[in-house]
Amino acid sequence: MLIRAGYDISFATDVPTPMMALLSIHPSRNKDLRTMQRITSVPHVPMYDYVDTFGNVCTRLTVPAGGLTLSCDFTIEDGGLPDPYTPDAVQHAIEDLPDDVLVYLLGSRYCETDRLSETAWGLFGHVPAGWQRVQAIVDFTHDHVEFGYHHARSTKTAWDAHQEQKGVCRDFAHLAITLCRCMNIPARYCTGYLGDIGIDPVDAAMDFSAWFDVYLGGAWHTFDARHNLPRIGRILMARGRDATDTALTTAFGSATLAGFQVHTDEVTDIA
Repeated sequence: MLIRAGYDISFATDVPTPMMALLSIHPSRNKDLRTMQRITSVPHVPMYDYVDTFGNVCTRLTVPAGGLTLSCDFTIEDGGLPDPYTPDAVQHAIEDLPDDVLVYLLGSRYCETDRLSETAWGLFGHVPAGWQRVQAIVDFTHDHVEFGYHHARSTKTAWDAHQEQKGVCRDFAHLAITLCRCMNIPARYCTGYLGDIGIDPVDAAMDFSAWFDVYLGGAWHTFDARHNLPRIGRILMARGRDATDTALTTAFGSATLAGFQVHTDEVTDIA
């Protein structure tokens, strides 16, 4: 299947403001591109990319005084299959985990394992380790947190989401990731495109989405605590310990979001 995706994101600034953006698709999806993916800006400003320590493509630029609009539009091929279901994937002993996976057991900015460890073991200590335990965590998070865009807050952590029982997709992901890490299951935060493909259309503006991966059975597996069902057409942009590592944009100064439009649609022809 083919998916056309992209965005137009505008910022207003009073003075030139350096910015870092993680708005490109993840390099692991480059081979699936069927048209060029290129970030453009109005007005035009110089930009360059580098790859960070998590393997994400980061774009550096300076927003001029008065602001600018960043845009991208591309077509990508997707297998059209739901997220894989692997119920026999086992949980590893910590001593058997690869070195580069250990960081995803640690607490991080939005995932306070120290504050939720006792809660996690009380809720899931009796659940068989492995896929079943992760699914129990996803079920709990999905039922425990009420979704609503008006619940969004940039400072909200997993602990806050657990206490307030309200949030957006990133809060669902942060809470589930934290509970997994508390149970010694490596978990990493993911962000990207997820359109209304294979489901009834949602009566809301399109947005980017957040989900998470867990390391079981020698591989990473996708879970989504907000939707809690396998979905079709995920397009990964960035992954890391939490939203700190995957922020869409980071302004080193004052930059006000002035416009935000995202599109992700199944198409029959290359754009």
